[in-house]
Amino acid sequence: MEAALIIMALMVLFTFLGLGVWVTVKVVGAAKRGVDRTITQARRTVEDTSLKARSFGQVGVVGALAQIRLDLRMSMRSTQQALYQGVQADASLRESIGLFERLSAHGHELDDELKRLEQEPDKKRIADRLPELRERADRVVQASDSLRWAARDRARKFAEDDLSVLSAQIEVESGALRDWSRESVDDLAGWPPEPTAPDRGHTPPAALPKPPQRTPYPWEKTARPETTT
Repeated sequence: MEAALIIMALMVLFTFLGLGVWVTVKVVGAAKRGVDRTITQARRTVEDTSLKARSFGQVGVVGALAQIRLDLRMSMRSTQQALYQGVQADASLRESIGLFERLSAHGHELDDELKRLEQEPDKKRIADRLPELRERADRVVQASDSLRWAARDRARKFAEDDLSVLSAQIEVESGALRDWSRESVDDLAGWPPEPTAPDRGHTPPAALPKPPQRTPYPWEKTARPETTT
């Protein structure tokens, strides 16, 4: 009996130890992913700031390459944010996300190529390639902008349709509330009779329940407490 209890205690102990190790690994992994995201965002911010500085502060090939990269990155990032946020409310955007991921591969390839060309010492050869590079970037940006604005137009159309239906329902309800003839004697008959003096041997009628307290909307102003001097 004692041996069985010892074995059970050891099993419980090892179970808790294993659970503790699993939780620790999960926490460490989540923390590492959070740190990686922070580093990536910081690196992206620094690189964008550097591109803006070069696009405005330098002329010629270096400034042109920086401006192309900046336009490309801003368009792709805006479209990515619009699609991944919109798919939470509209599942049909998943197909658009698939197309964007394919487009994103071309965008990353072009951005890497432009980044390498910034370090190229032969500026004349890069200048000869600028029209072709800008044309490729414009095609990616136009496709990205098309996806983004289509998703926004779709969300706006759904919001307008929902608002139209809601407005029509409110108009119907408003008309019903203004129909004074609905309040008739039959409606009043449903109210309980007025309480009378309780007779001996009879219990008084139960009190009417208090109406539920109305919850104020967030945009309503709260009543300012009165102060006394």
